[in-house]
Amino acid sequence: MHRDLPPGPPVSGVPYWYWLGGRPALDFVNTRRERWRRDVECLLSVDEVVTWLMRAGLLAQPMRASASVLGEARDLREAIDTGVRAAVAGGTPDPAAVKLIDDWLTLAGSRPALVAAPDGSPVLSERVRAESPRRALGMVAYDAARMLGIDAERARVRICGSDTCSARFYDRSPAGARRWCSMAVCGNQSKARRFRERNVRT
Repeated sequence: MHRDLPPGPPVSGVPYWYWLGGRPALDFVNTRRERWRRDVECLLSVDEVVTWLMRAGLLAQPMRASASVLGEARDLREAIDTGVRAAVAGGTPDPAAVKLIDDWLTLAGSRPALVAAPDGSPVLSERVRAESPRRALGMVAYDAARMLGIDAERARVRICGSDTCSARFYDRSPAGARRWCSMAVCGNQSKARRFRERNVRT
């Protein structure tokens, strides 16, 4: 559900996050609200980055992160949004944005390891990756890479059709014809506005 933003810059972005994107990469992009008008930043500190990653299910517990993670997270978010806008427009994203997302993928993957089985024979396995905010951001980048790099997924990336919303979302409807990030919010508002306009004309 959308929560209305305060008239001025929020003290904390946490109350204004919403989870309508349908996938982590789009929920992450939506931490910057009202891109169409006020352009409100809702990722305001490195602690909020960690909190967002936990709420998204990408980080198991709170942990410290260096101050630089805030800027890095925002840069990743905007690179993903560059890809989103290009996908919606049917265009090609800026190569710099693609490269930035790709650079994060090295943190998302696992590394192979050769370990001994109980009987001593060698088994190809994976090294356990230490959890960290940067690894979690790498998983956001991986979700974005799948979404933007697979034709069938890229074709379902949307920007809400409401004139008063800029939410990005993934259209999982069978027909692939969803227009609003939320039927309960933006869809109903749009229908009510059209109803009022028809009544004024009559």
